[in-house]
Amino acid sequence: MPETTRRPRALRGGLTAAITATAAAALLLTGCGSSAPKAGSQSPATTAPSSPAAVPSTPAPSPSNTTVSLPTGPKAALKLFETTSVGPIYETTLHGAKSGVSGKVWVWLPPQYNDPKYAAYGFPVVTAYSGGASDGYNTWTDQGQLPLLVDDVSLAKQGKASPFIMVMPIQNFHEDENRLLDCSDIPGHQKMGTWMGVDVPDFARANFRTLTSRNGWGVMGASTGGLCSAKLALQFPQTFAAAVPIDGYFLPDSLYWKGHHADWVANAPQLMVAHSTADVSMLVTAGGGEAYEENVVQAFVHAAKSSPSVKLTYYVLPNAQHLTSDFKRLIPTTLEYLTQHLSPPTAG
Repeated sequence: MPETTRRPRALRGGLTAAITATAAAALLLTGCGSSAPKAGSQSPATTAPSSPAAVPSTPAPSPSNTTVSLPTGPKAALKLFETTSVGPIYETTLHGAKSGVSGKVWVWLPPQYNDPKYAAYGFPVVTAYSGGASDGYNTWTDQGQLPLLVDDVSLAKQGKASPFIMVMPIQNFHEDENRLLDCSDIPGHQKMGTWMGVDVPDFARANFRTLTSRNGWGVMGASTGGLCSAKLALQFPQTFAAAVPIDGYFLPDSLYWKGHHADWVANAPQLMVAHSTADVSMLVTAGGGEAYEENVVQAFVHAAKSSPSVKLTYYVLPNAQHLTSDFKRLIPTTLEYLTQHLSPPTAG
């Protein structure tokens, strides 16, 4: 079952022995911050972005037919998972052609997707990863805890957010924290990084009207999902243009990394970002009520300053804890940020 107060392993008990002394020392490079917003390489995010690129109220044809990617197939076997106040959530098992991994994926389509006025439109896609093990569930599907879909509909009506196709996959196959996959291709284990970074986007392209450009693709997540979203954006910049890691940690710590130090380094966002040439925009958040968490996030922010191309915004939510109830408070900011940094629904 989803847990509302679960803290990621790296925030509960420090880092495992798989992390070297050099990498662990990086956590101490920045000091504690205040509860005010702080900037990385650009201005801090606000709860009311000024110029969201929202969907037009009256659709207009586009002069080009190259912006929209029509479903390529094969069509997935989607079944109804839940009927929400803002439309159905569908569930399927994705058998990844590139990774060989099979796992559950949930999908929600915004109301505009099936509106005849938008029949020629492709929609931006956001992939959302949850915290904890996420073995057999994704908390973002639970609108009682995290009203991601409800808020998207509300903000789109206000012209503050685009209507996004929301894809919500699992990220592990075990609840045992020592056997988690860290959103990566750990040698000798399931190729979860390839499944998330290649097979999941391919699934969306196969089944839905999406946007051809990488500017139509974003990734987000909270806690462990924050690790995933940062890593995937850095590792697959050809696919993702924007990411929002909410209260994440940035040094993977599965015990499966033992004996695979070079692979661990290649999949550690805090080490990846320092030399990344990915043209990625990223909103990184921390809870202002937890100094340790702020230090973890600030270490990533500090490392990102060495990147010539990653555009990072750092935001501290005042008085917030590492709780689902506080992740919920960040949903509007997340959606508005993604709207500002991704293309809106566009006609082909």
